[in-house]
Amino acid sequence: MSTPLYQLKAEFFKTLGHPARIRVLELLSERDHAVAEMLPEVGIEAAHLSQQLAVLRRAGLVVSRKEGTTVIYSLTSPQVADLLVVARSILTGVLAGQAELLDDLRADRGTTDRATTGRGRPSG
Repeated sequence: MSTPLYQLKAEFFKTLGHPARIRVLELLSERDHAVAEMLPEVGIEAAHLSQQLAVLRRAGLVVSRKEGTTVIYSLTSPQVADLLVVARSILTGVLAGQAELLDDLRADRGTTDRATTGRGRPSG
């Protein structure tokens, strides 16, 4: 019996569920990087970065090649970069909606406070 697509998608998104992995993919969306170049940008220890790169490699999201003694990583598909752009767009919309809600709540609070206290400024 084959694994349902929704389960495979869940596993895929679990792979993306670590900030260091997302940062690595963002960097690789710009260009190929050597491990040493990514270290200061990702901000984790070399051993931990190596583990995160291995997870991304096993998931088929990145590939590595050697140039002399340097290991260079790249994305397996430009669609990975596209996915990050779509995620950013979704988050921008969500956060904009939350900002609007916060503004509405602040505006309502001022109205409610003035009505409750009988004064022109919020009670506090």
